[in-house]
Formats: sequence, C-alpha cells, structure tokens
Amino acid sequence: MVYEIATLDIKEGAEAAFEAAVKEAAPYFQKSRGCRGLSLERCVETPSRYYLVVTWDSVEDHMVHFRNSPEFQEWRRLAGPHFANPPSVEHTSVTATFF
Repeated sequence: MVYEIATLDIKEGAEAAFEAAVKEAAPYFQKSRGCRGLSLERCVETPSRYYLVVTWDSVEDHMVHFRNSPEFQEWRRLAGPHFANPPSVEHTSVTATFF
C-alpha cells in the first residue's frame, strides 16, 4: 500500500470551487485500478494549500494506470483550473505505527 500525497496550492478565492471540483472528481479516483481511498486536507497555516492523499495498491497503479487514463484527464479538467502552480507529488509508505 502506498500513499500519494499531492501538495496543491490553489488560487486565492477559488478554495470553495476547488473543494467542489475534488468532490465531483472523487468517483473517477474510486473506479481507478488500485485506488483504495481519497481524502482532501486543508492547511491551517496556509488556507489556500491542500493535501490530496490517495491510497493506492502500488505506485504503478497511480503513475502508469491512473495517469494514462481518461479518469486522470477528467480530474485535471475539474481541478486544474484552480491550481495556482503545478502540484508537487510524493509517494509514501507506512514504516511503523505507534498508536
């Protein structure tokens, strides 16, 4: 299991529209190969910054299958107009859980 963590800086004043776009795009993630979960987190200190956290079975499911799919194109069509700059994306995996 891997987590895609995308840091998304949103145009000032477009936060509500962006959140609505992510909600509309959620089914595209849900039906994608290897996608197990999607959440959107908003930065407290920088309210126009969001973290999209997507749970995938593998990096390949994200970077190959999703990125080359019509679902990805729909995600970018919906959310892309709200981006202040290109997203930064990293993949992580849990190495330990303490409580």
